[in-house]
Amino acid sequence: MFFLVFTACKKKEEPCTATAGSTVVSANEEALVTTYLSNNNITNAVELDNSGMYYSIESAGGAQKPEQCDVVTVKYVGRRQDGSIFDQTSGSNTTSFILANLIEGWRRGIPLLGVGGKMKLYIPPSMHYGPGGLQDRNTGQMIIPANQIIIFDMELVAFE
Repeated sequence: MFFLVFTACKKKEEPCTATAGSTVVSANEEALVTTYLSNNNITNAVELDNSGMYYSIESAGGAQKPEQCDVVTVKYVGRRQDGSIFDQTSGSNTTSFILANLIEGWRRGIPLLGVGGKMKLYIPPSMHYGPGGLQDRNTGQMIIPANQIIIFDMELVAFE
C-alpha cells in the first residue's frame, strides 16, 4: 500500500516540447557561408537540411544523441570569420547548458553528435545573434560584427 501511495504522489515529468528551430537562411546569408568555405579551401563541410548552415564532423561520438531539453556539457572555441576567437572554454574546462536555451546553430548542430563527438559548425547570422551581430552591453564593443558567420569547434563531453 505504501508503495502505491508513494508512486501515486510522485510528480510526473513534463514532456519536452522544445524544438531545434527551422530557419532557412536567405540566399545572401548562405552565400556568406559558401564563400567562406570556398575561400578557406574547406571541402568537407555539408549543409544541414537545406538550411544554409554547414558543418563537418571530425568524429561522431557515441550512438545516443542529446535532445533539446537535455543539459549538454561541451568544450568549444568560437571564432569570427577572420579567425579571431570571441569565446571559448579553456584547457580541460567544460561548460554546461540546456540545449534548448542556446543559439539555433547549436540547437541544430549539437544533436548530430554523441558523447565524445567533435565537429565544426559554420553558422549564418540568422542562426546566431542575427544580422545585427552581438555587442557588449557594458563597453559597446562589437563581439560579433553584423552579417558575419561564426565558426565553432565543438566537442560534446556529456549530456543528461
